[in-house]
Amino acid sequence: MTNSGRTITVDATGKILSVEQEEIQRRLNWLAWLLDSSIRLPGTRLTIGLDALIGIFPVVGDLIGVVLSSYIIGEAARLGAPKIVLARMAFNVGLEGLAGIVPLAGDVFDAAWKANQRNVRLLNAWLDQPRKTARSSSLFAAMLIAAVAGFMIVIGLLAFLVLRWIVQQF
Repeated sequence: MTNSGRTITVDATGKILSVEQEEIQRRLNWLAWLLDSSIRLPGTRLTIGLDALIGIFPVVGDLIGVVLSSYIIGEAARLGAPKIVLARMAFNVGLEGLAGIVPLAGDVFDAAWKANQRNVRLLNAWLDQPRKTARSSSLFAAMLIAAVAGFMIVIGLLAFLVLRWIVQQF
């Protein structure tokens, strides 16, 4: 057996971490902090990040923010995160990106939602407890699908009622 020169680390729970994985986690934690919480608002405990500042520029700033946030999802995929966890991460980024399109209110939402830190926490949870995190992500996806289906049913019902009312007017 040959020694590949790799060093391993064992965390507090006894889980073996590779140096590469540890470095990726450290880099992603730093990036999420930079994008979401690196700037303290004077006189408050509130923080914002570069993502919120970039998002001030309509549409283009939000697109840049989504691209930067997508890097974290790409790294999670390279680490082997399952599709359901990646989908949940993409939802976080997508929601922040869509909300960011709304002037001012979207920027406030962006500063509060902190999708990048959510995604890094989700990735770290998956690395620590893969089954539990995948299961909770599946439950989240099922609830999201049910909510969207319910919303579509309500919209369809409202459209039907409006059309019926219009027809009755003639």
